[in-house]
Amino acid sequence: MAKELLTPLYDKKETCPNCKTTFTTKKIRSRFIKLDHSDTDFCPYYQDENISPLLYFVKVCPSCGYSYTDQFTTYFYEGTQEAIQEAVSDKWVPHNFGDERSISQAIQTYKLAFYCATLKKEKSIIIANLLLRLAWLCRKINNHNEEKRFTELTLEHLNKAYLDAYYGNSEDMTEIRVLYLIGELNRRLGRYDQAISHFSKVVDMQNKTHERKVVNLARQQWYAARDEKRSMTEK
Repeated sequence: MAKELLTPLYDKKETCPNCKTTFTTKKIRSRFIKLDHSDTDFCPYYQDENISPLLYFVKVCPSCGYSYTDQFTTYFYEGTQEAIQEAVSDKWVPHNFGDERSISQAIQTYKLAFYCATLKKEKSIIIANLLLRLAWLCRKINNHNEEKRFTELTLEHLNKAYLDAYYGNSEDMTEIRVLYLIGELNRRLGRYDQAISHFSKVVDMQNKTHERKVVNLARQQWYAARDEKRSMTEK
């Protein structure tokens, strides 16, 4: 008998942390994920954008609407489940995001997760991780206004995370990466003094980190921010 042909997507069983409903959501088999290149804020581009982990980062319970990622804590602070019930579940029209997703559908899931994370009082680093990916998806569909809006919100939560000195357990958000991203997002928003300051802090950490790629990027973007600032003042 011929072996069953593997497809990029498969079903993963989940249990909603909020209402305990069991449901399935799509995941991508790692062998099918082929990174092509990344932007300077780490936004990834894949050889096939339909096979992008970004599309399936968020899980949405079809029963209660609670939306979350693997980075969310399983603990609910007192009163947060009631807040989610009132603001999300009571208004939820049963909807299944467990099939193949388009970028527009993925954006919906991120917005839901951002709302739930805010109601649940997740740490700033968790919310920043969501918002950064949301800004990336808006970039991919050339929605520049929404990209800017979510970039500003990402920056707000990254600054809070840096002040809290809490970066979670994800390799995506170490202290030096947070510092670098604060610099790069400021640069993208035209805030060159803040960008240059944070890039300098990253370069100053070069002897304390193994993340040489981030240090080199910071050095490169320091020059870019300086040149862009100079260009703006000469106009």
